[in-house]
Amino acid sequence: MLKYQGQVEVVIETLKKDLPTLFEKDISYDIYTNDIYFKDPVNTFKWKFNYRIIFWTLRFHSRLFFTKIHFDLHEVDRVDEDTILAKWTVRGVLRLPWKARLFFNGYSTYKLNKDALIYEHIDTWDREPKEILKQFLQPGKDGEDSSD
Repeated sequence: MLKYQGQVEVVIETLKKDLPTLFEKDISYDIYTNDIYFKDPVNTFKWKFNYRIIFWTLRFHSRLFFTKIHFDLHEVDRVDEDTILAKWTVRGVLRLPWKARLFFNGYSTYKLNKDALIYEHIDTWDREPKEILKQFLQPGKDGEDSSD
């Protein structure tokens, strides 16, 4: 049991370190099982290979479509024996002449197996994907830079 508790702490600390920079550099995959299941409002898949691809895709598209993008990690807490919850905000400025701003909140629910490795990652967003996409059409306000 002590080994499990120690590994849970490693997972939490790794998430705290990795998540704020996920648009800039790769995360550590040591805390995930090979058959990790991922689901968010637009993607559902299984396996670490696909999990690695989604993070590569996030980094690629963030560089391509945004002049600034941030993943603000608010908290990472263990909510029960085998569940960790991370609350966050994504915000950025799109690489468009009207400098549209992206902003949405969400949380990630991570489920741990008996070895305290993450086998499931479910993301929940505070609005529908189509509502988030509508932000791309709205001009940013002059003098306002919500992405710093």
